Amino acid sequence: MNFAIQTNHLSRIYKIRGNKKNAAKELIALQDVSLEVQQGELFGLLGPNGAGKTTLIKILTTLLAPTAGNALVCGYDVVKEAHKIRPIINMVSGGESSGYGLLTVRENLWMFAQFYGLSSKEANRRIRELLEVVGLADRINTKSSDLSTGLRQKMNIVRGFLTDPQVLFLDEPTLGLDVGASRDVRRFIRQWLDDHPERTILLTTHYMAEAEELCDRVAIINQGRVLACDTPTSLKHRLQREAIYHLEVTPVLNHYSDDLKTIQGVRKLVLRPRDGYAILDLILDQDETIAAIVNSLTENQVRIISLQKREPTLEDVFVDLVGKSMEDVERGSNGANHSEG
Repeated sequence: MNFAIQTNHLSRIYKIRGNKKNAAKELIALQDVSLEVQQGELFGLLGPNGAGKTTLIKILTTLLAPTAGNALVCGYDVVKEAHKIRPIINMVSGGESSGYGLLTVRENLWMFAQFYGLSSKEANRRIRELLEVVGLADRINTKSSDLSTGLRQKMNIVRGFLTDPQVLFLDEPTLGLDVGASRDVRRFIRQWLDDHPERTILLTTHYMAEAEELCDRVAIINQGRVLACDTPTSLKHRLQREAIYHLEVTPVLNHYSDDLKTIQGVRKLVLRPRDGYAILDLILDQDETIAAIVNSLTENQVRIISLQKREPTLEDVFVDLVGKSMEDVERGSNGANHSEG
């Protein structure tokens, strides 16, 4: 089997300088990560901000050396053979700066194509073709500084695909985009890989729906460790024996969640306060446990606005693995655990 990407017990530790009173500290961004991404696969890294996703991509794109372990891209070692990897890969990050503001869309993309040795004729052909696909053809002569955030990110997406890379790294490509622009970008990503089955994409995201919609396989990562890796369907299948419920309740009383956790049969519970109400997501060992949940809420003078049983999602898989929702993990860490996303 041909692997586009392989990592073997990959780790990355950042040294944080201390002062005269305190010794230097270590931040573990990646720990013992072993992955295999097949050629032609759209592989997803799903995890919260600070999980280690960006650190991993920086290592795979030869921008950062690992502390331990090794990684191969298209069979080349990222440390020893970086010069062989760089011409055959490309990378796009969500929220990154978009070229030179005084240059037009075409001029920015043409300049980038020259870095990869494309002829002007071929570069201009690809630029027009890709801009047409993403709906930017009418902005080809617009200065990039005059584009909206969504249109600038579409230009960045085109830049990533322009060189026809063997492996393309997309680091949160829809970050900060509105719903419509995100949908357009996802559609383009999937279509490009369908049209180029010999190419490979590694996508990082903290959007569950994005990973589920796009990815052939997903690795769930948190605090620098890969917790699970499989197809979205198989990951969700692991929870199909459990009963998953979504409740909306009022008022918002944080203490009652502690009471619910003590009820036998409650496997995981996530409470999300909202404006005037709260969301309760429950993973239960069996359906019968929901009766005890309802009784406990009633005894605590909590009114149930809505209650529904639903099929498992990747969010439920994350909660089952980590014990918290991704939203809670991000709120709790605020980037404090790791210096990279």
